[in-house]
Amino acid sequence: MKGLVFQSPDWLYLLFLIIPAVVWYILKERKSKASLQFSSLGAFPKGAGHIRQYLRHLLFVFRLLATALIIVAMARPQSTTRWKNVKTEGIDIVIALDISSSMLARDFKPDRLEASKDVATEFISGRPNDRIGLVVFSGESFTQCPLTSDHAVLINMFHDIKSGMIEDGTAIGNGLATAVSRLKDSKAISKVIILLTDGVNNKGDIAPLTAAEIAKTFGIRVYTIGVGSLGMAPYPVQTPYGIRYQNMEVKIDEEVLQKVAEMTDGKYFRATNNQKLKEIYQEIDKLEKSKIDVKEISKREEEYLKFVLLALAFLIAEGLLRSTVFRTLP
Repeated sequence: MKGLVFQSPDWLYLLFLIIPAVVWYILKERKSKASLQFSSLGAFPKGAGHIRQYLRHLLFVFRLLATALIIVAMARPQSTTRWKNVKTEGIDIVIALDISSSMLARDFKPDRLEASKDVATEFISGRPNDRIGLVVFSGESFTQCPLTSDHAVLINMFHDIKSGMIEDGTAIGNGLATAVSRLKDSKAISKVIILLTDGVNNKGDIAPLTAAEIAKTFGIRVYTIGVGSLGMAPYPVQTPYGIRYQNMEVKIDEEVLQKVAEMTDGKYFRATNNQKLKEIYQEIDKLEKSKIDVKEISKREEEYLKFVLLALAFLIAEGLLRSTVFRTLP
């Protein structure tokens, strides 16, 4: 964005002198009389001389403009170019979401999975400048959406997530490893995984700490979130009469999740209800926004020469007109 500033703006006050100069010129013109008086102008041709009479005022206008331009030049005009270098590609985030059957437990409203989807969607909407991707896992893992800046598409894919899409279980290591594979080639200055689970690693061929070592190698920070109330929670159980909910003990491998976070310079959170989960995402949002460097760059260039050259052009034009078209006899 370009603008104009003045290094010595006090000189601009001289422009007010133009007002009395104009007043003086108008009064002088009114008082001026011809040296010869005629009883009639009928002997003189009309038209060209009449126009020439008005055009002669250009001499004064040109001189006035030249004076104004010289005053502006003395004020040292400088063009400024400012822009904010916001690293919109600065943060790449992959959300690794547990979609195992235990995520249907109803200690969250309406259940853990829907609550997690809703809060994650709100988080995504608040970060329009980041590329965000989605990995889902239960007994195995896969990429639901690669890194994208098209958040509308990503949010639609969140809506399509359902428990039972893939083999049941909790393969935390596989989910983390898949997320790492989506970020390892990223050129972003900050690479982040938000891993959310409600259980203990019991499936998959990659241990969570092994996946964390890989993440650390690629400079990826992992925020881990354990989802589940303290004590007992109503879990869905398949019975001959369909799905029934039974109170069962909440088991989350917090020790492993804490180690994963510590190894990758991240942080572990425990969400025990909807509000706490929302607050966790808000905290992650603040932590990662602090990683963006916004640099304001300003560049100034002298512009006085343009004004001097334009003033010179008006003075030359005035001189030429005065000695040719508007030349007067002595």
